[in-house]
Amino acid sequence: MAGHIQDRWYKTEKDENGKPHRVKTDRYGTGLRYRARYIGPDGTEQSQSFPDRQKGRAEEWLTQIKADMASGDFIDPKAARITFGQYAEKWLATLTSDPSTRASVRSQIRLHAIPYLGTRPMDSFGPSHIREWLSELETAVPAASYRHVIFGNVSGIFMAAIEDRLRKSNPCRSRSVTVPPTAPNRVRPWTTARTFAVRAGLPERLRAMVDAAGGCGLRQGEVFGLPVDEIGFDTGWLHVGYQVKNMSGHLVFAPPKRGKVRDVPLAPAVADAFGAHLEQFPPVAVTLPWLRPDGPLVTKKLMFTAEEGGAVRRSDFNTYAWKPALVAAGVIQPPERGKRHQAAREHGMHALRHFYASVLLDAGENIKALSTYLGHSDPGFTLRVYTHLMPSSDHRARNAMDSVYGRPFSRSDGPQTAQEQ
Repeated sequence: MAGHIQDRWYKTEKDENGKPHRVKTDRYGTGLRYRARYIGPDGTEQSQSFPDRQKGRAEEWLTQIKADMASGDFIDPKAARITFGQYAEKWLATLTSDPSTRASVRSQIRLHAIPYLGTRPMDSFGPSHIREWLSELETAVPAASYRHVIFGNVSGIFMAAIEDRLRKSNPCRSRSVTVPPTAPNRVRPWTTARTFAVRAGLPERLRAMVDAAGGCGLRQGEVFGLPVDEIGFDTGWLHVGYQVKNMSGHLVFAPPKRGKVRDVPLAPAVADAFGAHLEQFPPVAVTLPWLRPDGPLVTKKLMFTAEEGGAVRRSDFNTYAWKPALVAAGVIQPPERGKRHQAAREHGMHALRHFYASVLLDAGENIKALSTYLGHSDPGFTLRVYTHLMPSSDHRARNAMDSVYGRPFSRSDGPQTAQEQ
């Protein structure tokens, strides 16, 4: 790498004998005296200026640049001056996840990161800036689990900046930065009484949704996108292959979350509930694009539809059907006049999947099978979420000891550890 230190206050000239000597320039005594110059990896000249009496500092800086270029750790100072907001928008534009995930990440970054971090250059961030942002975020976003997700995406932006040679380190990974906890509250499944009370509070045409979610473990979008031809009334199985999603304000058909197409057992009682529903509310053919608003059109006869005949929209369902049902069942308080219902994240429709899991675990179903029925990618995740709901082994331990010691004690000389042949 070509590089040198230029002294702007002096220049070299030759006298009449051709002997070089230093003379003052027109800039003598004004401005920054030394300019360290080098040729960057892209072939362009880069420089950094230093004041009088700091030539040594300029030489150290240039030496470090040379070392970084030799080791592959070089950071282009000019490129690194891009702001967080500018770089974040470039990062968002290159996301390759599914459209709904991209929309969610864009919303998180634009609402909760760029307003706080957006104007600061990427090379100027330190751990203190991240700590200050997290303090602000705690006020704006009370849910620790959601802050955890936002923080993870911001950390991902800094990791990308390292790979793009705009930074050497990730300030989110500093020891002084406390990662927002996932704060997973221990799942407290609904009782059977509460589940059926909420069912009764729903409009009649939507009540069997509780049977699909609580009796088969379907997610909300999977309930909305359940075609009648996927219900095996004669086989005792229900195929989960579709869901209805909201993509930028447009409803689309899509595969289940993470593409986990699956089959779940269909209990006779649940099948009967489905049959009764279909007799009263025949299925309606709904046509939606596949995966994207501009995707190919797909038509399915859906078990559940809106009153006007189209697919059910999540926001409408939650506002006008689900929360009033929660109020009717005494799960949440009725809203004040002219105000919205209270937030009830822990009592969303997902609570019915927890109910489903608790019923199966209580009946002795194993974690691997439950994980498959729920569409989880990893049985370990299912175990972490629901391990406290598994039947306790303490009663088996007591019974085992009772069988050895005898109850009540018939002998005073200890456990009966041997049986006569």
